[in-house]
Amino acid sequence: MASVLMTGCYTLEPVMGPAPGVGSRLALDVTDVGRVALGGTIGPEIAQIEGHLVEPADGEYVLAVREVRFLRGGTQAWTGEQVRIKKEFVGRTYERKFHRGRTVALGTVLATGLLYVVISQDLLGLGSLNEPGPRETIINTDFRPRRRP
Repeated sequence: MASVLMTGCYTLEPVMGPAPGVGSRLALDVTDVGRVALGGTIGPEIAQIEGHLVEPADGEYVLAVREVRFLRGGTQAWTGEQVRIKKEFVGRTYERKFHRGRTVALGTVLATGLLYVVISQDLLGLGSLNEPGPRETIINTDFRPRRRP
């Protein structure tokens, strides 16, 4: 449950103001010039590169790449290989940030679902809400044996 909360509760927000610090998770939109220049190292038709900022060098980003997104859809996972990307190859820069509203909403939904499973399956041993109470046995006291003709 915690891993779902941690992956589903982040958004990419455009970087405004000062450059993000070392260790920040960034996503860089690649321009047409960047696609041509980086095509040999990263792959053709790159739309966006996401990773951790290793070094904010002058005029370029050094990223430990985690994921590459392509123009025609699809992604490719990377394992942190470092790539130098010139700032002239980048259209927009985004920073991955924690989203409090999504976290609360997702946590509420998951907690409600978990509570439902615990109650409906009687995992706490408190008795199921759907079980009927003890059955009553009815004894017929007016029993009379049949007579044969």
